[in-house]
Amino acid sequence: MKKLLILSLLLIVQLSFSQSTTNLKVSESAEYKDKVKSLDVLTIHTNNSGETGIVRNAKRDFLFDIFDSNLNKTFSKVVESDKKETYVGDLFYNNTIKLFTVFAPKKDERIVYCHTLNLNTKSYNKSTIFSTTVEKKQSLFGSRKNHNTSFALSNNGKYFAIATDNIRKHKNSYTIRVFDAETEKLIYTKAYQESEKKNFEHNDLHIDNNGTVYSLGKLYLKGRSNKKFNGDANYKFVLNKITKDSNTELVLELKDEHIQSLSISENNNQLHLMGFYSELNVGRIKGGCDFVIDTNNFNVKSKKAQALPKQVYEDLYGYRTAKRKNKKKKELRNFYIDYVLTDSKGGTFLIAEEFYITQVYVQTGMSGGYWQTTYHYDDILILKFSPSGELAWGRSIFKRANVPSYNTFLKNDKLHVVLNSGKNLTEKNDGRTKVSKGWFESSALYDFEYTTNGEVSYNKIQDNRGNTYYLPNYGTFELDKFIMMSDGRKKKIFMTLE
Repeated sequence: MKKLLILSLLLIVQLSFSQSTTNLKVSESAEYKDKVKSLDVLTIHTNNSGETGIVRNAKRDFLFDIFDSNLNKTFSKVVESDKKETYVGDLFYNNTIKLFTVFAPKKDERIVYCHTLNLNTKSYNKSTIFSTTVEKKQSLFGSRKNHNTSFALSNNGKYFAIATDNIRKHKNSYTIRVFDAETEKLIYTKAYQESEKKNFEHNDLHIDNNGTVYSLGKLYLKGRSNKKFNGDANYKFVLNKITKDSNTELVLELKDEHIQSLSISENNNQLHLMGFYSELNVGRIKGGCDFVIDTNNFNVKSKKAQALPKQVYEDLYGYRTAKRKNKKKKELRNFYIDYVLTDSKGGTFLIAEEFYITQVYVQTGMSGGYWQTTYHYDDILILKFSPSGELAWGRSIFKRANVPSYNTFLKNDKLHVVLNSGKNLTEKNDGRTKVSKGWFESSALYDFEYTTNGEVSYNKIQDNRGNTYYLPNYGTFELDKFIMMSDGRKKKIFMTLE
């Protein structure tokens, strides 16, 4: 009993050193009620006047709401949706949220709609962007399980681009459409990566202020296997530079790297193609990579591939195991990029979460049983790159969750990771901080704050017991404020961090 008491006191001492109260100003809005039960936030944005627009998905409806700077509701619109209408992306500019859906009235017909919510005029409008035919039950926007950005907006807000898959029975074909952002008028359509033998998997999309589109993807050399029989990569990454009159291809040279996908980040008038690489296969991670593209000469200006820092392993496995794993260059697995952020000095952050699915067969007796599926949203990986593409530092968060549970933003060049965890973070003997809720433990909302050098402080925002439970994953950071919504089915409250 005495040993147990001493151990408990030591744990309390450890916790008192490992967490503090957030430095951010915390405020909550007045409660309001929804007409329709809804939880899934599709998009949320705040304009320069402090008005916030939010679009959510209900069972048979889309909900469009506008709130003033005090987060009081000033506009609401419930739009009936068809069961064959699916959300595929959104853009925000000029005080306007444009939410795109694809409707499949027939097996071979697709109609892309644009739902426009204007925060200034407090109005809603629905328009048809384009319609096309497809073969079989093609989705038009590829597989959602892979990193796939199909909508892009130019920095000046003048153009937006849409990338679609147009795969035919005997031919792979892909299309870029560029629109005037204000009028939604189609400016040009351009087909690219047409082939009867090679498959192309779209990764990311970028459009510049002149309407030139950059489409990045993985081009398979034969079939869709990631490896050849000898273990070499069976693909190459291709950046397509597309205008109304031309399409130019730039192939990224890979040596021993295996890469799942790459993301486009613009920095100092250069494109950075960033992601994770492995020496084993695409599902693993040895480190981070950055291809810097000179868009004028359209070539690879530099390429860097750097192994994960030791601190990443220490955060995940503790200092004892980390030393062994780092020495043997063990690779992580199942991480997918969620956020690409750029600070005021040109540094870029890649933030990824470990995701995988498990299934177990549950026996129910004589009648048989069923398969139970569990979704795992576990550890978080953070890499910071310098403006030149050097890997400055890396950290990770040792956590376990079964639903999307976190969000990130940069404020004063400090990275904030907001998430729900157990009421008291556990400081383990091997140096790790476990960010998960125990079986009988209540939860708390935390702000993990990282300095420009990667040092972390664990700051508690609130204990959730007796308070409103908030969902950081459904949040937005604009005007130096992070806004997130509560999880109530009909009664809602916003929390603001600033």
